Amino acid sequence: MRQAEQSVQFASTDAYVATDDLIVAVNAAVTLERPLLVKGEPGTGKTELARQVAASLGMPLIEWHIKSTTRAQQGLYEYDAVSRLRDSQLGDERVHDVANYIRQGKLWQAFDAPERVVLLIDEIDKADIEFPNDLLQELDRMEFHVYETGETVRARHRPVVVITSNNEKELPDAFLRRCFFHYIRFPDVDTMKRIVEVHHPGIKDTLLTQALTQFYQLRETPGLKKKPSTSEVLDWLKLLLSEDLSPADLRGDARDALPRLHGALLKNEQDVQLFERLAFMARRQR
Repeated sequence: MRQAEQSVQFASTDAYVATDDLIVAVNAAVTLERPLLVKGEPGTGKTELARQVAASLGMPLIEWHIKSTTRAQQGLYEYDAVSRLRDSQLGDERVHDVANYIRQGKLWQAFDAPERVVLLIDEIDKADIEFPNDLLQELDRMEFHVYETGETVRARHRPVVVITSNNEKELPDAFLRRCFFHYIRFPDVDTMKRIVEVHHPGIKDTLLTQALTQFYQLRETPGLKKKPSTSEVLDWLKLLLSEDLSPADLRGDARDALPRLHGALLKNEQDVQLFERLAFMARRQR
C-alpha cells in the first residue's frame, strides 16, 4: 500500500489550471503525508483544487464544509442520545445496541473508506479557534476512540487531506507545524488567460485582452473594498459573450468609470459608489 500511495502525482486537469508551484505543493503534501493547507483570497479556486486533486489522482472525494457552529467532534462521530431515549420509551429493541445511535462524521468516513480518498476540510477558519487543535491527534495518528462503543477507528488508507482557509482568523502554531502550506496568489494575466480558455474556449483574443485590461485596472483601484475574484471575472466574461459585446463596447466612454455589466464584478454599494465618484470627477474635468 505504501508504494501505491507514494506513486500518485497531481497535475493540471482539463477543468483546472494549476501553476507549477501549486503542483509542487500538492505533490509534496502527498509525499510527506501531511495535510495541505491552502490559503488565498475568496474565489481563487481553493475548494475546487481539492475536487481536481481527487480527479487527477483518481480518488473519491469526501467534503467537510465548516461553519461557525461546527465542532471537531462532528468530524469524528455524533452520539444521538435523544433518539436513543425516545426509542427506549417506545420499547424499541434497537436501544440495546448503542452503535445504532452513532453517526459517522466525515473523518470516520474517510478513515473507513475501502480505498484511499481525498478529504476536503473547507474554510477551517470559520470555526472556533480551538477547532484545528482539536483535530491534531486524529490527523497525526489517523485514528480515534469511540467512547460509547469502546472501539478504536483506524484509517484503512491514509487520506489525502486538503484544508482551505480564507485567512479570516489566525490558525494555531501547533496546527500549522503539521501542515504543508501553500498560498494561491491571484493569477497573473497569462495564467488568467489559460483559466479563461478552460471555461470559455475559443473566446476572441481582442475581447479577452480588453476585458482583462479593464478587470485588472478595476482590481487595482485604490479604496476598493472587495476586489473581484477569478470566479467573478469568469461570470463577467460569460455575460459579455452572451451579450455579444465587442472590445469597442467595453472601451465605451472613459468618463463612465463603471465597466459594462459591473454587477458581476462589484458586490457592494461602497465599491459602486467609489466608481460613480470617479466618473463624476472625470466629467467635471472635461
